[in-house]
Amino acid sequence: MVVLGASGDLTKRKLLPTLYNLAKKALLPKEFALVGVAIESYSEEEFRSKVRSYLREFADAPEDCPFCDWLLGRLYYLPGDFRNPAVYESMKGLLARIDAKHGTGGNYIYYLATVPNLVPEIITRLGEGGLVLQDGGQWRRVVVEKPFGHDLASARDLNRQLAKVLAENQIYRIDHYLGKETVQNILVFRFSNGIFEPIWNRRYIDHVQITVAETLGVEQRGAYYEQAGALRDMVPNHILQLVTLTAMEPPISFDADAVRDEQSKILHAMQLLTPEDVLVRAVRGQYGAGEIEGVGPVPAYRSEPGVAPDSRTDTFVALKLSIDNWRWADVPFYMRTGKRLSRRVTQIAIQFRRAPFILFRDTPVERLAPNLLVLHIQPDEGISLRFGAKAPGPQVHVGAVDMSFEYADYFGKEPSTGYERLLYDLMIGDQTLFRRADMVEAGWAVVQPIVDVWSALPPRSFPDYRAGSGGPKEADELMERDHRRWNTP
Repeated sequence: MVVLGASGDLTKRKLLPTLYNLAKKALLPKEFALVGVAIESYSEEEFRSKVRSYLREFADAPEDCPFCDWLLGRLYYLPGDFRNPAVYESMKGLLARIDAKHGTGGNYIYYLATVPNLVPEIITRLGEGGLVLQDGGQWRRVVVEKPFGHDLASARDLNRQLAKVLAENQIYRIDHYLGKETVQNILVFRFSNGIFEPIWNRRYIDHVQITVAETLGVEQRGAYYEQAGALRDMVPNHILQLVTLTAMEPPISFDADAVRDEQSKILHAMQLLTPEDVLVRAVRGQYGAGEIEGVGPVPAYRSEPGVAPDSRTDTFVALKLSIDNWRWADVPFYMRTGKRLSRRVTQIAIQFRRAPFILFRDTPVERLAPNLLVLHIQPDEGISLRFGAKAPGPQVHVGAVDMSFEYADYFGKEPSTGYERLLYDLMIGDQTLFRRADMVEAGWAVVQPIVDVWSALPPRSFPDYRAGSGGPKEADELMERDHRRWNTP
């Protein structure tokens, strides 16, 4: 495994702890070896020393750590500029020596943990150096982190550049949200339980809500976030992935392309918003100063490092989208995501239609609450179901009851970065949880009309929600117009 960008935060905080966790579970092959590539001119021993300190800091590795020793014994370092062809010649020689020493068999993973604008050049250099050629039963895979473009045109361009050098089955577009246990469990929950799939359609479901809320601001990523914003950063990737897993038809098997075919169909069935639709079905916001969970003061977005004092960048998005197919016609999908909100939570809430009230007409019951199924993705992974039950007493009173399960209670809690399943699938060649080129472009096609309108029309009242609140009032109005409201975690 070759990590290009080995001195960056992603490597320190996610990739190295993930490899450590996989090593502890005996899920790395004995032939495994790791090469770090970065601009810093460390010696190999200096790099090993740094990696040991990263494992202590970010993976809670103990001082006496046999798994760390095992990894460090297979760790190599190559300094150099990714734009320099000589680096790739050196890489080729180093990989040949590692093949001979560790028996890696010429099977390579290149993990591009770099800034997005370097990806096309690195791919080109790998191709020119013959480093991604597959022959004699060897395989070569390349991992690309999001963002996959910043709009539809750039996503198509990136796909074209990747396709010049790599086959689609060599490209692993990674989305760490799909490493969450509950996200993976959506398919198992839907398709292995006979009580849910028969009612998973427009006859029984009133609407679906997806919430991805963060208490954090942009931290030190202000310069990047100014170019992205909440819409580009979250919706074409994380949120639409959650939509496809929630809404897709049963695949013919769990083969990677069978699953991704059904996800792709959902993206292509999503109703594209007209400019007029954008004005009433899309809400944007930007946080101002405030406090979160009693801690403050929290600065406004425009006061964050790297952010323009008159920034028009959105830090909150709420949308109402529709899927034009037989299963989901007339069932709205509401989604919202934002920074500096009151709570950190990611969940999918499926609200079912209300039962007929006629039976309760001559009782003290005034209204029936709808059933609500919530898939909790983070921070506490689990599933809950709300249903009505009679409260004790001589009169008929219906109370809402929550039946819930948490992964930690049933299966225990293990140290996890969220990347373990993804890196393991990468090593065994399973692309189910990785995005395909057509899915990337279809996701951007859904978002592009909103990008176009928001680029043309400046926001009226930024900042328009206080840090530590639930977002701008327009997001609540989006639901109220349909006589609905957000499910508050």
